[in-house]
Formats: sequence, C-alpha cells, structure tokens
Amino acid sequence: MNIISSAERQIILDTETTGMNQGAGAVYLGHRIIEIGCVEVINRRPTGRTYHQYLNPGQLIDEEAIAVHGITNERVAAEPRFHEVASDFIEFIRGAELVAHNASFDMSFINHEFSMLSPRGPVVEDICDVLDSLAVAKFLHPGQKNNLDALCKRYGIDNSRRTYHGALLDAEILADVYLIMTGGQTKFNLNADEGGQADGGIMRLQDNRAPLKVVRATADELDNHEKRLDLVGKSGKCLWRG
Repeated sequence: MNIISSAERQIILDTETTGMNQGAGAVYLGHRIIEIGCVEVINRRPTGRTYHQYLNPGQLIDEEAIAVHGITNERVAAEPRFHEVASDFIEFIRGAELVAHNASFDMSFINHEFSMLSPRGPVVEDICDVLDSLAVAKFLHPGQKNNLDALCKRYGIDNSRRTYHGALLDAEILADVYLIMTGGQTKFNLNADEGGQADGGIMRLQDNRAPLKVVRATADELDNHEKRLDLVGKSGKCLWRG
C-alpha cells in the first residue's frame, strides 16, 4: 500500500450526523449530515483555509448522537439546509483528494445529500479522489486500535480540546495525525510573532542574540576517545572507522 499520496491539494474532512450508526449503510436508516468540517492541505502543509458548516437536517437528532458530538436540535434549528450550501461545498472540495477516517461512512452521507439536490448533484468520486486514513492506519498498525483518539495517543498529538466530537476539530486533528502518520510535518511555520515564537512551537532566533557557545573536546578527551575506538576495534568490526 502506498501511504504517501501524490496529490498536491488535499481536503481533510469529517462529518457529524443525526445518528450514531457507524457503517456506510447508516444513511439508509434515514440519518442526515448536521456538520461538515474541512481543512485544506497543499503539498502536505495546512494552508489555514477551512470549510465549516452546521446544517439543519430537517429531522430530530438521536439522543445517543447528541451525547457524543454535543450538537442539539436547538443548535441547528436556524442553520441552512444542505441544498442551500451545496454549491459552496462542492466548489471547496472539487478536484482535491479527500482524506477521511473511515471514508466510506462520510462519502455515503455526502453522496446521499448530493443525490437529493435538484438538479441531482455529483458523485463525490467523480469530482474528487478519496483516501481512507483508517485504511492507512490499519496498514501501518495491524491488529491495533486505530480510531482517532488512539492515533493521537500513539503519535503524541494533543487532543485535549476534544471534549465532544466536532467535524472541524476532528478534521484539524486528523490533518495532524495523517501528516505525521505518513511521514510529513504538520504545524511547521516560520512566521514568528514578535516574541520569536512561531506557530507549532518553532522558535526563531533573534538577530541580536548572544553568540552561541561552542564546546570542543579537550586533547585528553580526544585521546580517550581514540583509545575507546581501538578497544572496540579489537573486539570486532568497528563501525565508526572505514
């Protein structure tokens, strides 16, 4: 499995829905999308562009789902219906590679929403490539837990803000997970603020800083080092010497 995508532009995507059925067939039980969150990545660097939209599904949200994502019926009552924002959403994702965790679930819901547009909308796979980050995680970590929380723990990503599941927050976390999991950087940014601190914890050294102290080995230390290498060499092949 080739885990490094060649796509220049990727959209890391997550959705929240009215029900908690996790299979791709959950859409056939009548559930609808209530939140979409997208993070744009170009050449494996987050650009800062996002797409985030709450939606009124036109039906009640299951209590079990509310307990997980915290989105209530009252919260989305005044939000637009999907058909009102569909063109903006399609414009944002068109031509990109969509990256989603358990992608078949999200794509089935999006395609279902597209199918109810008038005129009928596109099929996601006809306007975007789709990459399932869960499949990538299972390839890299077979037999282990590979949900988003487990991957955050495995890769040392702070997800303490994740009190509830939320589409945009989960997309942001998934972007970090995916880029680290596939060997790329995440929040590397040299645009430092006035204090020298850049986004992602990168520190820019000031031009007027004091010269860095260079500590060199003494003659005795160099001699002891050579003696140690001689000792290692006598015990077998010395890898530090040609």
